[in-house]
Amino acid sequence: MKILIIEDEPQMMDNMRQTLEREHYQVETASDFKTASEKLGVYDYDCILLDITLPDGNGLELLEQIKSQGNGDGVIIVSAKDSLDDRLKGLNLGADDYLPKPFHNAELNARVKAVLRRLHFDGHNQIDIGNITIHPENREVNIENELLELNRKEYDILMYLITNKNRLVTKSALAEHVWGDHIDQTDSFDFIYSQIKNLRKKLNKSTITIEAVYGVGYKLNVD
Repeated sequence: MKILIIEDEPQMMDNMRQTLEREHYQVETASDFKTASEKLGVYDYDCILLDITLPDGNGLELLEQIKSQGNGDGVIIVSAKDSLDDRLKGLNLGADDYLPKPFHNAELNARVKAVLRRLHFDGHNQIDIGNITIHPENREVNIENELLELNRKEYDILMYLITNKNRLVTKSALAEHVWGDHIDQTDSFDFIYSQIKNLRKKLNKSTITIEAVYGVGYKLNVD
């Protein structure tokens, strides 16, 4: 899962980033309105942590931009401005949650997981697809109650394909979502081919298949 933190306080941003990376999320950051707006215009995120007060703009305007794009990104407003008016305006604009500063790291984790469950998994803690069962809380994957050993990238690829099941996912979108926005600096997708190849082998007893669409990307099918 890919998260964008929009926060202008360096220490706060670093604490949030480290907290979420320990949970194995792909985390990107933006410390000002302009950078955040540019990233939001190019990349997709599963969850966005949004500060209202930025040095060069208002976070609520970014929220309007996010919702106007219609990408379905989950948004949690994270701000020291905890007045009722700000909270109501953010929620009315489409924010999924509001987390006032200061907060504990455990609460941040819980809020992010709750938003991701609502958006991608209908609020469930367990995902069942074909004969596969996934527990996102501990990144555990089972095929008919047999634990499947996946490395971090294999798991992230599988989850991205599952959230886009029956849809064609381009190689560039998969690479950017799993490896981050700096992936556009590379001119080869060999690293994806290797991970997909290994993932297919591990899924050989499952009822899902990863279909390659030559020259374009991949599509997850459920038998």
